[in-house]
Amino acid sequence: MANVVETWRGVAYPWFCDTMGHMNTQFYQMMFDGASFHFLSMMGSYSELAKRKIGWADVRYTTEYKHEVPAGSLLVVRSQLVRMGTKSVEFMHEMWNVETDTLHSTCVGVSVLFDLAARKAMALEDAIRARCTALLGGS
Repeated sequence: MANVVETWRGVAYPWFCDTMGHMNTQFYQMMFDGASFHFLSMMGSYSELAKRKIGWADVRYTTEYKHEVPAGSLLVVRSQLVRMGTKSVEFMHEMWNVETDTLHSTCVGVSVLFDLAARKAMALEDAIRARCTALLGGS
């Protein structure tokens, strides 16, 4: 079973809400994007990869909105690796209300390891594959 890790924590501020009184979709994506940075760094440090002109390129995000988020909600995003490919990883974020234990939203993302100089996807390196295997619950 895949390891679930906390990747983001915060609050839904009143200015995150739209005219209908709940958090606007742009702020869900802001939170999920922050969670992605933290989660992908568990596979390979951003600063270490950047020194070698390597990074992560997002290729797809699919977000589902389960329950509205009102202002003042205390939120946590928990993430898990779903799949490791040859050049990509697929992961899922879940946004939960800390106080009510309500699942507000899910976001499934796919990112590829990216050669910033060649401007193309590259194979996952052995060290990254090992960290991914651990995140997938393997040894």
